Amino acid sequence: MLRAIIFDFNGIIVDDEPIHFALFQRVLKEEGIILTENDYYARYLGFDDRGAFSAAYREHARPLTDPKLAQLIERKAAYYQQDIRTKMRVFPGVESLIPILAKQLPLAIASGALRHEIEIILSSIGLLNYFRAIVSAEDVSRGKPEPEIFFKALAQLNTLFNHQPAISAAECLVIEDSKEGIRGARRAGMKCLAVTNSHPANLLTDADAVVGSLERVTLSFLQKMWAQ
Repeated sequence: MLRAIIFDFNGIIVDDEPIHFALFQRVLKEEGIILTENDYYARYLGFDDRGAFSAAYREHARPLTDPKLAQLIERKAAYYQQDIRTKMRVFPGVESLIPILAKQLPLAIASGALRHEIEIILSSIGLLNYFRAIVSAEDVSRGKPEPEIFFKALAQLNTLFNHQPAISAAECLVIEDSKEGIRGARRAGMKCLAVTNSHPANLLTDADAVVGSLERVTLSFLQKMWAQ
């Protein structure tokens, strides 16, 4: 039985993955590291900022201290605030689907984005109040594909609603666009709906179902995933 839905943010609600790629590329270039578009979408998409910068430095055999990592993340966040005002768009279907789902089920965000980025954007598009829990990059020690972020989102929902019985992982649906996010959801014991916003369907086959757009999704469609 479906009792809660956990959304990814970047690549599912807002189409800002190209912005994140450009900013990772910009910051890394300032550090003498070249990041190509192919490498980003093949290996970095789905990581939070900490994971992406750590992977880039590791792949180029460059040492990375915690203070340096924090500085890189802060610099990218400042660039993001400059760009998001003019370059961000909401994916089709999102603004109509989320209010409908929120009337029936508790919704959460589990994202590798920074909390203030998530809250500012959701507020600007009128969707912030539909989400009862937000777990962001600052809230976890290990990002996707580790399941920690999904467990924390579920724990927040259970604390908030005090359901009896509590919502179990097997009663949660995660909506994701990345391979790392799908793996994290499966490791958490949750079903996963993948949307082909960032990868073609043939790379998302670990999900329980794959759709081309949330425009095609209804609550009954999601509930039927438990009957399969």
